[in-house]
Amino acid sequence: MEDREERIEGLKECCSKMLTLMGEDVEREGLVKTPERVARAILDTTAGYNEDPEAILRGAMFKEDYSQMVIVKDIDFYSLCEHHILPFFGKVHVAYIPNGYITGLSKIARVVEVYSRRLQVQERMTLQIKECIQKTLNPLGVMVVVEAQHLCMQMRGVKKQNSVTTTSDFCGAFNQAKTREEFMNLLRNR
Repeated sequence: MEDREERIEGLKECCSKMLTLMGEDVEREGLVKTPERVARAILDTTAGYNEDPEAILRGAMFKEDYSQMVIVKDIDFYSLCEHHILPFFGKVHVAYIPNGYITGLSKIARVVEVYSRRLQVQERMTLQIKECIQKTLNPLGVMVVVEAQHLCMQMRGVKKQNSVTTTSDFCGAFNQAKTREEFMNLLRNR
């Protein structure tokens, strides 16, 4: 806990300095508590560094003979772009084909949460989710699709408010076009 409080104090100092450099008065009524709120928000939105996603999956692994596709779709996520520290957010869709073991469905969403609560790029997050499930459950295949809106593109730079970025990664049985197509068709049937 002491380490967290030290980090909060350090982040508060950084935020106060940033506000001052922006030309703000950090003693102004509306800003007096802002550095602490920002410090706590940063620690909350980057809490994924303190969690082990593989341990989360292992904590709910069950031996099961099921060998058909398991899909958890429309998992909401919020993350921070590591290039601008601005939010990107959207939905993650995960499919895996068990190979003797399944996991609690909520654990798939927890894995997404762990990786999204770090400074990220969408491409790496997609890969990390897939690799974690593959390494931990050793299924016959895994596929991950991420659809996201990036405020770094919408608020600044090119300012394209309606843009959506889609990334995917897959392995094992999903290397077969027919299996990928089945997953994508099931995603479309919302």
